[in-house]
Amino acid sequence: MLRFEENQTVLFIGDSITDCGRSRENPEQLGGGYVNMTAACLGTMLPEFRLRVLNLGISGNRVCDLKTRWTADCLDQKPDILSVFIGINDTWRRYDRNNPTSTEAFAADYRKILAAVRKKRPGCQIILIEPFVLPVPADRKAWREDLDPKIAAVRELALEFADAYVPLDGIFAAAAVRREPAFWAADGVHPSPAGHMLIAESWLTAAGLA
Repeated sequence: MLRFEENQTVLFIGDSITDCGRSRENPEQLGGGYVNMTAACLGTMLPEFRLRVLNLGISGNRVCDLKTRWTADCLDQKPDILSVFIGINDTWRRYDRNNPTSTEAFAADYRKILAAVRKKRPGCQIILIEPFVLPVPADRKAWREDLDPKIAAVRELALEFADAYVPLDGIFAAAAVRREPAFWAADGVHPSPAGHMLIAESWLTAAGLA
């Protein structure tokens, strides 16, 4: 559960699922995905708090890319609440470019960026979102060998660093029982509008607002 106060900066950072077409020129244009949906809900639920929401997702990013840009795109923004959603590209690059990221390297880089927040912004609240994949198309099923250990690593890091956690892989698996996986993410990775809303609702629940 997160604590919301007046004039906080809420920073979302991650890969294409976070990016989702956000503007590089106008920080108020948050893209068409879960960040924009979450920001709209925060504005509706907590209008008097005048929260500043930033989207610094970049399509294609892996955790090593976050590490490279962490000072400028995270620490220098002085977030009061930080939401991190990363990991699926660390798996995907193994299968489409033969460029794997080991679980050990993934966890080490993820730990470094979270530790930097705790050191430089000790009052910052952290919410972590675990990566997910759905079994569509069928080859995504083989990704489990690589992704599942990374999800376990994120869960371990959450125990150490996070104030709130979104167990998104399980949430999408449960949703796919109610409606076919392609309804939520046609390629198993990039959410549909309904999938983005599911992430937004799950974020708000983890934050204690739903």
